[in-house]
Amino acid sequence: MTRRLVLPLTLTLVTSTLSAATAFAGDAPVTAPVTAPAAAPAAAPAAAPAPASAPRLKDTWDLSAVYPTVDAWAAAVAQVNADADALAACKGQLATKLGPCLEQRFAVQQLVNRAYTYASNHSNVDTRNAEWQARSSQAGLAYTHFSEASAFFGPELLAIGGPAIEAAIQTDPGLAPYDAFLRSTLKDAPHTLDVATEELLASAGTVLGEPDHIRGILVNAELPWPNVVLKDGTAFRLNPSAWTLHRAAADRDDRKTVFDAYYGALKGFQGTLGASLGAAVEGHWLVAKAHHYDSSVAASVDADHVPVAVYNTLIASTNKNLPTLHRYLKMRAKILGVTDLQYSDMYPGLVDLNRAFSVDEAEALTLDATKILGPTYTSQLSAGFAGRWADVYPSTGKRSGAYMDGSAYAVHPFLLLNYNGDYDSVTTLAHEWGHAMHSVLSSKNQPYAKADYSTFIAEIASTCNEALLMQTMLKNAKSDDEKLFYLGSQLEGLRTTYFRQAQFAEFELAIHDQVEHGQPLTGEGLSTTYLEILKRYYGDTGGADAVTHITEREATEWASVPHFYYNFYVYQYATSIAASSQLSADILAKKPGALDRYITLLSAGGSRDPYELLKTAGVDLATSAPYDAVATQMNAVMDQMEAILAKKAKQTKPTKPTKGKN
Repeated sequence: MTRRLVLPLTLTLVTSTLSAATAFAGDAPVTAPVTAPAAAPAAAPAAAPAPASAPRLKDTWDLSAVYPTVDAWAAAVAQVNADADALAACKGQLATKLGPCLEQRFAVQQLVNRAYTYASNHSNVDTRNAEWQARSSQAGLAYTHFSEASAFFGPELLAIGGPAIEAAIQTDPGLAPYDAFLRSTLKDAPHTLDVATEELLASAGTVLGEPDHIRGILVNAELPWPNVVLKDGTAFRLNPSAWTLHRAAADRDDRKTVFDAYYGALKGFQGTLGASLGAAVEGHWLVAKAHHYDSSVAASVDADHVPVAVYNTLIASTNKNLPTLHRYLKMRAKILGVTDLQYSDMYPGLVDLNRAFSVDEAEALTLDATKILGPTYTSQLSAGFAGRWADVYPSTGKRSGAYMDGSAYAVHPFLLLNYNGDYDSVTTLAHEWGHAMHSVLSSKNQPYAKADYSTFIAEIASTCNEALLMQTMLKNAKSDDEKLFYLGSQLEGLRTTYFRQAQFAEFELAIHDQVEHGQPLTGEGLSTTYLEILKRYYGDTGGADAVTHITEREATEWASVPHFYYNFYVYQYATSIAASSQLSADILAKKPGALDRYITLLSAGGSRDPYELLKTAGVDLATSAPYDAVATQMNAVMDQMEAILAKKAKQTKPTKPTKGKN
């Protein structure tokens, strides 16, 4: 899954999330949007230790490729502020100086993007370093200043009018790099306000992001997380990082202890957490109303010109395909040997894999898996592996999780990993490098103003890599148990990345709808809404035929998911994996034109609206076909697993002794 740092107004830093198999609290992707100018939040150090010896140079990133020194970075930030001020000379001049003013505007955006990349990535390697935290905030403030200084572009372009701008695009070749931006701005005409109001809303970005900031302080710093002792005497403080580690405890009673303690701690503060989330949702609705939208979801998806039908179809199709999820849950119960599947049984692996993978092995497996994408793709991927683009290993103070930052357009992507040698680390590596290659292809084929691809399609390249990797792992598996491990991991990935994110999306839609109909959000009310949806998704009918038994303790799970503050963000994980399921299946089947369409999609950046780009690639997310493809894929995996399990059962079935002849 991906992390994109959502900054005010038009710019998003192209970054990525953790793979589905290595999830954070609530299984939402760990590296989520962070509203500038706040510094990237400090996270608990990764649980896995760094290598016994110092990491190889090739396994650390080289940020001097962005700026050679801190002084050079500081000069760039000063230049951003000066150049942003200079944009004032374009006010009232766009009709006659459109090309030069657009060039000037995007030059400032590219510079501030690059400055934020340098500071935030330095900060994330050691979140304890106050100087880098301050520099990251300084870069974020520079972006806010740029946002305010450039806010007049939209209203002034609309005043010029669509016909005049379209005529200029057709006659002036110099406008070609900006045609997507111009046409997108024109589409936003019904929802664009006057200059003064747009500037006011731009400056309010930090205030509107405060509910998330408050939640982060409470959950990560001030909430009194309980101390837990497991049966074997293991004792720890159950903060979100420890929760991720211990929720998959082998002993069932230990898992119940961990669940009771974690969700109990959240329930103790559900009033405060409900108030903060309620304030965030109210903020989304305020901005949507200001821009003349009839719902918060319509305002959010229209930022990328995605039809609301996509969101609604996702939820409807997912509910239709819940029997596939329930089939998986029944299989999980059978493999775990339980007759009363609990929600606390979701995280243990179905099969143990006692195998460690070196980084070199993970890179080799990723290269092997993606060779079907062609020699150009794999040669560029090899160059990235050797080019010090990634900071690979966990270390004290390093931000947890994983992401890809592709916002230094003129340099190359940067990847933060916390590689610990397990299979999840392998899938995460393949996932993040999928994002990196998306950015490489986009930057190679598009000018800066059209290189930034939408979050709506950002997860396709990453999850497609995971699907290709799965085929390589199955091909190389040396035993049925190893195959079961990989297949089980794939099922769990589809549960958490598709079904779970769709469940989150349905909850998010429900609570925004409540606010839009004048109903205040409270912690207790949020828990009631969440529990109803959770029970439906996991098949808790309340009777003996329940697929999963959901208890009241799980009602506060919503409070563990920071993504609910990000204004209809999570649905894009579900839509992206649905799209990649269809695309990867076509590529693996070698359907005519499938590979060319896929590479063309990755190379297109933001040259057109993402929904239209996907339709050109052969996927229409406003129809049920992509979501049905996920169910088909999941059922095919379960068919394979059941065949292996039946074979193993036959091999171990005791036989009756035969009588010998007298």
